Amino acid sequence: MNLTAKHDGATVKEPQVLRLQVYLSHGGVASRRAAEKMITQGRVMVNGRCVQTMGEKIFPGDEVYLDGKLIKPETCFHYLVLNKPEGYICSSHDPQGRPLALDLLPPITERLYNVGRLDFLSCGLILFTNDGDFSARLSHPASEIEKEYLVTSTVPIPSKLADDFVRGIHVEGVMYRAKEAEKINNNTIRLLMIEGKNREIRRVFSHYRLHPKKLQRIRIGPVNLGDLKEGESRPLTNNEIKSMEKLW
Repeated sequence: MNLTAKHDGATVKEPQVLRLQVYLSHGGVASRRAAEKMITQGRVMVNGRCVQTMGEKIFPGDEVYLDGKLIKPETCFHYLVLNKPEGYICSSHDPQGRPLALDLLPPITERLYNVGRLDFLSCGLILFTNDGDFSARLSHPASEIEKEYLVTSTVPIPSKLADDFVRGIHVEGVMYRAKEAEKINNNTIRLLMIEGKNREIRRVFSHYRLHPKKLQRIRIGPVNLGDLKEGESRPLTNNEIKSMEKLW
């Protein structure tokens, strides 16, 4: 991918040949998987003809229509890292009216969405982008991207938890496993996770009758939280984006 950084932190992708489902994803209409379904349903036209098979290549200047609407992929992409405070939800809308992490980001014309999630009570590093392909690859389990956490318990953590977590712990029929687990002190543990199952750390803590006082994500792949203050965000650097893409 050819990247050109702009002064406002955005990244411009030069026009390129894309597979149809990727083109649709870049156009913001759906994820690649959902776009594939749209194609097989016969809803997509390329240069006046209906395309229902995967692998169709779209060249600069081609016209793509979905349900009769012309689709143009975004060329200006944003990749932001936010230090999410506790008490914010990772969603574009919340029926309960809770604060949105999205609202902490600077005003941007393009619609951004979070890559993965941190639950309402968790804090730390969360990524936002409008690049559907980047988001899909980063979120896919096959990427096996490391996520590092610091978890502080309200009471001392049993010494065996770290070893058990690395070996694998069954909780209500589900296996949870950390790549690395290291006790920092009596109440704090550092965890390196790969799988990203829903609320896995909280479920394991609950299994040991522990309650996280603070659950903070400090790293995703090559991107570190560093000294970014809670509620603040920054653009990913070109080097961080390229390093992330090397992981898949």
